[in-house]
Amino acid sequence: MGFIRGKEVEVVKNAPLKDPIQYRILGYDVSLRRSDAQLIDVVSAAEYAEEQKAAGDRPIDQYILPSDEELRNIALKKGKIINVALVGNPNCGKTSLFNFASGAHEHVGNYSGVTVDAKEGTFQHKGYTFKIVDLPGTYSLSAYSPEELYVRKHLNEEQPDVVINVVDASNLERNLYLTCQLIDMDERMVIALNMYDELERQGNKFDYESLSRMLGIPMIPTVSRTGFGIEALFDRVIQVYEEADPILRHIHINYGDILEKGIKNINATLKKVADIPTSISKRYLSIKLLERDKEVETEIKNFPQAESILQERDRNTSQIEELLKQDCETAFTDARYGFIDGALRETFQRNKIREVTSTQLIDTFVTHKILGFPIFILFMWIMFEVTFRVGEYPMGWIEWLVGVIGDFMRNTMSDGPLKDLLVDGIIGGVGGVIVFLPNILILYAFISFMEDSGYMARAAFIMDKLMHKMGLHGKSFIPLVMGFGCNVPAIMASRTIESRNSRMITMLILPLMSCSARLPIYVLLSGAFFPKQAGSVLLMLYLAGIFLAIIMARVFKRFLFKEEDVPFVMELPPYRMPTGKSIMLHMWEKAKQYLHKMGGVILVASIIIWFLSYFPLHSPEEAEIDRQIAQVEQVGELSSEQQETLSLLEHHKATVHQKNSYIGMIGEALQPILSPLGFDWKMSVSLMTGMAAKEVVVSTLSVLYVGEADDEGSPQLDKMMKEDTYDDGTPVFTPLVALSFMLFVLIYFPCVATVSAIVHESGSWKWGLFVIGYTCLLAWAVSFVVFQAGSLFIALFL
Repeated sequence: MGFIRGKEVEVVKNAPLKDPIQYRILGYDVSLRRSDAQLIDVVSAAEYAEEQKAAGDRPIDQYILPSDEELRNIALKKGKIINVALVGNPNCGKTSLFNFASGAHEHVGNYSGVTVDAKEGTFQHKGYTFKIVDLPGTYSLSAYSPEELYVRKHLNEEQPDVVINVVDASNLERNLYLTCQLIDMDERMVIALNMYDELERQGNKFDYESLSRMLGIPMIPTVSRTGFGIEALFDRVIQVYEEADPILRHIHINYGDILEKGIKNINATLKKVADIPTSISKRYLSIKLLERDKEVETEIKNFPQAESILQERDRNTSQIEELLKQDCETAFTDARYGFIDGALRETFQRNKIREVTSTQLIDTFVTHKILGFPIFILFMWIMFEVTFRVGEYPMGWIEWLVGVIGDFMRNTMSDGPLKDLLVDGIIGGVGGVIVFLPNILILYAFISFMEDSGYMARAAFIMDKLMHKMGLHGKSFIPLVMGFGCNVPAIMASRTIESRNSRMITMLILPLMSCSARLPIYVLLSGAFFPKQAGSVLLMLYLAGIFLAIIMARVFKRFLFKEEDVPFVMELPPYRMPTGKSIMLHMWEKAKQYLHKMGGVILVASIIIWFLSYFPLHSPEEAEIDRQIAQVEQVGELSSEQQETLSLLEHHKATVHQKNSYIGMIGEALQPILSPLGFDWKMSVSLMTGMAAKEVVVSTLSVLYVGEADDEGSPQLDKMMKEDTYDDGTPVFTPLVALSFMLFVLIYFPCVATVSAIVHESGSWKWGLFVIGYTCLLAWAVSFVVFQAGSLFIALFL
């Protein structure tokens, strides 16, 4: 229509109803609706003045208009948006490159399947706006895994302007296989030879410029960890986008006479079909048809001449398989690797002096058949012990700060519901949970280190046999360990498991992995009732979750998912020392999520819980206690015995008020179900509110117990819990009750977000409801056995 960069546009007039608008461009008039015209970027004289003013080049005279050439130069720079897709194998440094280039804070993990969805970022470079998409890591563009299908679909449907194929320079042969498939798709590419420093450190020599000319694809050495070569990479992307790169050309990989003949025959048939989009390479479709790709077959069946196309495909595949004595997909795979081998023979020279790498040295111990398990368990124990012991110090500082804020509000505000809401509801509820932020950050630091260093993949390798006994993959172990951080991304990470049965079992048992939201409850109770063995109790709880997950996986495999699994194949990447920046970014992201939850779900829940525990204000029982308190206070100066009586009456009043409050009524209704587990009404209520988010359990206990604070300030929650008693004087919380409670929290109802993720990933509400049902029943059964058996043991032997 003539609306191209650098051409003058003149507004002629508006239609009588102000829409459409008549424009003059390239010597002819054109009418555009106002909504459509807004999609076209235009540089005006006013915008020119603003730009000059911002640049401070020279004083601006509003009466002097810019020249046509000046406006044209601005227009040529404006609106240049380049859509870039990052495609590469897992562990090739793709997400690190994305983070460095776009400034995004996506977490980087050194194992397959960290990126289970596309991540988008935008940044400016040399007058261009780059919209960059980090696609899931994939080894090929076949139709076996969700990642492969996702990447292929994105490239076909979104059609990015330029694809950056991120290649691990230290493992060229494997990484270039994906490059060959991108060449078949006729994608405009730039290859980032990432981790080039590792190639040089190994003493290998690579003439990438020669290979670049051979493939017709620009290649740029990069080290995304440090940022080396990133600017040069995007300079080259601009050249490719502007079609000004001297190397860029499209080639066809020669697959040999027999395969090429089959491609040619099917290609000729496809050209007769007018409905196939011109943007999709027909050569690529021909290859995928010969490989019997199910997704492409499904697409082809929608065309009118589908039957003739598939008949031609069948005829050619039969001929190829008869001549080559192997199926077509294997033939193409061999041909691609043959092409790669030939190209690397001319351009790549491997260092013949083979040295023992640090990875091989570390794996001698870490993956040893005897030492592997003890090292893994030791690492997990250190993780939990440090989480508790080191976390105690900043936890105490935050607790002190929360207490100071609470005391300030208590001493400066006049008595009334608003004061009680702020002090007991908001500060007591949210403050009771925020103190555990350091523990969660320490836990995520350890998990981040395991992911980034490559140890997570070794943990999957060590656990594969156990996973297989459960009817799962070694790959299932990665989402299960991620579940220690948060169940929601762990459920999403289960997409990397090829077998649907293994994927479903993994999702169903993931809620038994103790996420960081449960950690505040463990730290609170284990610190109060098991102060000397807190780290060991934490480890025991996590191991209990793993043990229960094994049992339930066996049950699900036996009764729900009986089909055989697919083989376990997973890359063991080289060890890499994680950067402090990567770990800190990961911790910062989790801190933001946690604090966001403080100001959202937990704040709202704390206010609701406070309201339910505060009202109704007065009852006949409380009035009678008030009368007794008044009688004691009439005496004047109180003796120590009278002060103790007064303290008991006030404590009794607080207890009666809580029992008669709305939340007390709810707790009393739940009491018959949970009393066999050793839980009182306060614990019952906290478990009910914890269904929204597990941190709310601590928040609820804080709000309920803060009502018993004396005038000297609010005592620590753990102290109040230890001092709480029933009417007959027996303690509400004991070490056995605390253990039963922690086990119940470990197992029961996963949070709403986790249930939603299971529903989304499984594609059915029934699995979300199933998880809710089985976890609640299992939690009740386990806590019942622990509490009743423990009580019996104590009665008989202690």
